[in-house]
Amino acid sequence: MHNEGLGETLIKDCERIMQSEFSHFHHQLKCHYEEQLNFLGTFQQNFEELNIEDETTTIHGGLLRLVKNESSNSGHGKYSECSTTESPDDAEKQEFDESSDEDVAAFFDTKERFSDYNGNSPPIAKFTESVNKNCANGASSCGKEMTHFEGEHNIHYNFPQVERRNALPEPIEKERSVSLWSMIKDNVGKDLTRVCLPVYFNEPLSSLQKCFEELEYSYLLDQAYQYGKMGNSIMRILNVAAFAVSAYASSDGRHRKPFNPLLGETYEAEYPEKGIRFFSEKVSHYPMVIACHCEGKGWKFWGDSNLRSKFWGRSIQLDPVGTLTLEFDDGEIFTWSKVTTNIYNLILGKLYCEHHGIMTIQGNRDYSCKLKFKEQSLLDRNPRQVQGFVEDAMGAKVASLMGKWDDSMYYTIGGGVSKVRGSNQTSNASLLWKRSDPTLHPNRYNLSSFAITLNELKPELKKLPPTDSRLRPDQRHLENGEYEKANAEKLRLEQRQRMSRKLQENGWKPRWFQQDREDGTFRYVGGYWESREKKEWDGCTNIYGEL
Repeated sequence: MHNEGLGETLIKDCERIMQSEFSHFHHQLKCHYEEQLNFLGTFQQNFEELNIEDETTTIHGGLLRLVKNESSNSGHGKYSECSTTESPDDAEKQEFDESSDEDVAAFFDTKERFSDYNGNSPPIAKFTESVNKNCANGASSCGKEMTHFEGEHNIHYNFPQVERRNALPEPIEKERSVSLWSMIKDNVGKDLTRVCLPVYFNEPLSSLQKCFEELEYSYLLDQAYQYGKMGNSIMRILNVAAFAVSAYASSDGRHRKPFNPLLGETYEAEYPEKGIRFFSEKVSHYPMVIACHCEGKGWKFWGDSNLRSKFWGRSIQLDPVGTLTLEFDDGEIFTWSKVTTNIYNLILGKLYCEHHGIMTIQGNRDYSCKLKFKEQSLLDRNPRQVQGFVEDAMGAKVASLMGKWDDSMYYTIGGGVSKVRGSNQTSNASLLWKRSDPTLHPNRYNLSSFAITLNELKPELKKLPPTDSRLRPDQRHLENGEYEKANAEKLRLEQRQRMSRKLQENGWKPRWFQQDREDGTFRYVGGYWESREKKEWDGCTNIYGEL
């Protein structure tokens, strides 16, 4: 810093900041050390008290109990200090923990246990695996004759084949690495709300497109619809639960943030090879709210999302606000809300995220489902676990779910899986969902095969409104690897975006959504696809143009 000609006052301020950070880190390290000592003492005490008849079985069960007790008793440390694993209703979380004790003790590593199926898995599991493989590799053309199996029933969806790109464009310029320290150094004393972060921290997708990315495994909702038609309500809610978990799979390894949409920005996605069409709009700037609506074969899905963030120095906690609703044509409705997300190592170390909390999928008929996204602890050998159960109107458990949000989900009918220990505990479990294979064309943003297609601007999309995310210039320049142009456009658009709050205060209203009530969900009012067909975009201004 001396060599760069910075003043003594600035250098001393930076030294104070770093000393404060290291002091905080030293305190946390000391807490971890004390936790380890306490754990070793507890382990030794409990181990001596074990009355061993079958050494292998008893020690295995005792270790699991110790891990569970230690994880629940530790209240300070990196993972517990800034955690909000507890739901707003503490009683509900306690009830879930008590009712699922046996499930926790018997949990297994899905990657180790579910590799051999010896032909006994239900046909629906085999279908799920084949669909995932077909939709993941090569060109992203998932056009196929989709067949759903249930017993002897065969249901055919003749979806057309659509060719989509399988790789991002080669970058025109060489990407320049930017460190967080350089951002702090260059903006000391400035109002950070007016600092434009460079595009190097972004991926070439907007938050509107990220909403649609969560519907990558929409075939689960197609299966749920067909199961309901055949009277199998348990399999319907199991597929809905798998869909809710699959929405988090795309967050694995994605270390860059999506573009924040402009007020009134929209995104459409018509995927006939999946039998769905999707639309989303940014309906509020402060607080930032995104609303979406999707239609499939026999179902509709809608909701809005808002994030409340808490910054903890080296990590950030994101608490989602909003409700997601799924309605089938036969009138059955399911609603749920997302769980908490934490992003760690913002300044030092390898960046990673985890999702934790309790997700309740509430149905309006016979069944509901509770899923627990386990928060990772220091003792976890298998992170990213999800466990849950389906219960009927009387509160009796009728099915169990287990797996990992970044890999796969399995299920058993009844409560038998929690009663079996050892290798036999997987004998009755069936595959429900499995994450698609990685793309054959890796990219610098770690986008999946499906995500690569989201920002593609095909010739038949000439009817897009001037508000669509694909037309956003800074995002398009970033995708093409034109970083200098992308930074300049991002700065221009963010200056325009600062007018949005005043526009909203002066009565601005979203074009395609309206709120049911003052604090209710934004619902799609219709008319978008009709306007698109006519290419009539009255009331849709060019939000990317000059002021």
